[in-house]
Amino acid sequence: MTLRPFHLAFPVHDLDAARAFWGGVMGCPEGRSSDEWIDFDFFGHQIVAHRVPGMPQRADHDSGANAVDGHDVPVPHFGIVLTMADWQTLADRLMAAGTRFVIAPYVRFKGQPGEQATMFFRDPSGNAIEMKAFEDLGQLFAR
Repeated sequence: MTLRPFHLAFPVHDLDAARAFWGGVMGCPEGRSSDEWIDFDFFGHQIVAHRVPGMPQRADHDSGANAVDGHDVPVPHFGIVLTMADWQTLADRLMAAGTRFVIAPYVRFKGQPGEQATMFFRDPSGNAIEMKAFEDLGQLFAR
């Protein structure tokens, strides 16, 4: 089966802040847009920032969290699995931009099945994002 791009729509409080973060900091090319939403090319997938009137500017708290490898992982969250080189490039870009990490870039499950590089952060509207990478993509669903 050929992997098809996913589509994800998510709420934002401000389209200019979303454009600056997703287009500028994250480096996602912008697609179509209106006064209410913006499409971004999220590493070949389509994400859409939808302006939600009255949404708080930033949610600095988690709606929930699960303990994973000694860290409180924010729930809900979304992200993508990158190559290790692309993950490191993005981690460096986020650090240079002064991004505040929920979980700073590190290697999770070191020496175990499913070993992966991961990092968690929030966009300006408080949406939690996890970006991860595997040296061996075959470990993606390892048990």
